[in-house]
Amino acid sequence: MIGLPDFPWDRLTPLKTLAQEHPDGIVDLSVGTPVDPVPPLVRQALADASDSPGYPLTYGTERLRSAAAGWLSRRHGVNLDQADVLPLIGSKEFVAWLPTLLGVGPGQRVVFPALAYPTYDVGARLAGAEPYATDGLFSLGPERVPLVWVNSPSNPSGKVLPAEHLRKVVAWARERGAVVASDECYIELGWEEQPISILHPDVCGGSHEGLLAVHSLSKRSNMAGYRAGFVAGDPALVGRLLEVRKHAGMIMPGPVQAAMAVAFDDDAHADEQHARYAARRALLRPALEAAGWRIEHSEAGLYLWATNGTDCWKQVRSLADKGILVAPGDFYGRAGAEHVRIAVTASDERISAAVSRLQ
Repeated sequence: MIGLPDFPWDRLTPLKTLAQEHPDGIVDLSVGTPVDPVPPLVRQALADASDSPGYPLTYGTERLRSAAAGWLSRRHGVNLDQADVLPLIGSKEFVAWLPTLLGVGPGQRVVFPALAYPTYDVGARLAGAEPYATDGLFSLGPERVPLVWVNSPSNPSGKVLPAEHLRKVVAWARERGAVVASDECYIELGWEEQPISILHPDVCGGSHEGLLAVHSLSKRSNMAGYRAGFVAGDPALVGRLLEVRKHAGMIMPGPVQAAMAVAFDDDAHADEQHARYAARRALLRPALEAAGWRIEHSEAGLYLWATNGTDCWKQVRSLADKGILVAPGDFYGRAGAEHVRIAVTASDERISAAVSRLQ
């Protein structure tokens, strides 16, 4: 049995129980779960495609792939052929299984940020490879590594990597034959800064060789329950991944493919959701700052990366005493030991409750 770390969220259960004891109920800002409705046009597309008795294609429909490619071009300046898009059953399964799908194994390192979504580590372990968390990528010297993860905007910190930094990562990886996988699931949620895709020509020089970008509709379109994402990039890599996924039965349901295509074709609902999050963020951030927390990074994404200078678990308990549940920063690596991650995905009413309790 592969040695995996304990599931981090289980450690939060006692403090969740404490927060639930508040007379006005819990304000759960610990997980970035969307709470707003799925857009009506998406739900209609799902219903219209629900008579789906046959097996769907692992590769997805051309309609879906074209919609995803069109969105990348229209919103993010990335031009690629629809053939270079592969649908995913949500982005998390891809993060967890990419090292295995690429044939990474024992004796090899999977590199990811020092402050990172825990599934990068888990994916390396599932493949039998060595997880290697570092912000010193360029200090690795001539060492050859098969896979490097980047994440911009970052989960948990909301940090945005500029094009110049991403260019250096791409150049470093290409010199060593490494694949760069860029987790861009929060790319549409820029605030003070606008994120850029690793597939943008200003980053990759117009070539997608050795590059993969991962995207999701969970945050953009409130479709976390649909498990709807895609990966795009290097045609050769996408082809390799498709072959393995066909054998493994990693197939997105046909009705979800139809709903996903409609979601990527429509920007109006995404802009409306962006405005909702902006309004919640504008209330919560100053309330936290007035209560003694300093907000760091958080230029994009759905979280406020906060600290009052004490141990992260003391901060979680302090807020749980007020009925507010947040995530301890050490869930995301030792570099987060003095921070907490605070989601802005709760309803307007719950965000307002949190603001009142912080005052």
